[in-house]
Amino acid sequence: MRSFWKELPILVIIALALALLIKTFLVQAFSIPSDSMQDTLQRGDRVLVDKLTPWFGSEPERGEVVVFHDPGGWLGESQTKSSGPVAEGIQKALSFIGLMPSAEEKDLIKRVIAVGGDTVSCKRGGKVMVNGKPLDEPYIFPGNTPCDEKPFGPIKVPEGRIWVMGDHRQDSLDSRYHQNLNNGTVSVDDVVGRAIVIAWPINRWTTLPVPSTFDQPGLSAAAAMAPSALGFAGALPIVLWRRRRLIAKVRTEAGSRPERLTAADC
Repeated sequence: MRSFWKELPILVIIALALALLIKTFLVQAFSIPSDSMQDTLQRGDRVLVDKLTPWFGSEPERGEVVVFHDPGGWLGESQTKSSGPVAEGIQKALSFIGLMPSAEEKDLIKRVIAVGGDTVSCKRGGKVMVNGKPLDEPYIFPGNTPCDEKPFGPIKVPEGRIWVMGDHRQDSLDSRYHQNLNNGTVSVDDVVGRAIVIAWPINRWTTLPVPSTFDQPGLSAAAAMAPSALGFAGALPIVLWRRRRLIAKVRTEAGSRPERLTAADC
């Protein structure tokens, strides 16, 4: 029994170290503070965010729900309510090891609609278009339109940046409303990670997969260019073949013509 109490502090230290390691490099919990991602995410949901893959150079992909740091002024001057010194102390301790979100960090959560190299747009009464392909968006909050309250584009997303939108389109101050700063795009360096699962409350537990509309053929900018590139590649041999035939024909005709005598030859 005595050895247990001697080992307990060591076990606690190891547990805290592992929790801190997991929070820093693997997974971190975040709380949903608003309604901007309804119905996919509800206010008060706790999501687990994958922080590991960005360490291996992975960048956000279309359709993923990501957490990112405020790019600058998106959140405005929001004031945090004091919940008392005891509650704040507990939250700071738990957020330090990744079991609760930090009340001090200014992070947002949105869905990636377009990535670097994409062209994105949306007209009033229409669908969101990515590289000329319309998105079928069943995740949009019921009764909302894709962009009627804030049409935009076309906007070319620079490399290393993403265009993000909330699922509750009429209650989300997303990329559409911050086009005065980098055309509304967010740097991938500001992305904390991808939200992969709703962990709390228990009755809301579910994963957050990429919707099938983002898997449609020809959606990527590279794929959109592929038909014209393939057409050029296919036409090039034909053009060269016709050119060689023309040159050969000219040479043949020139060789069969009789030479004219000049005064000097006579």
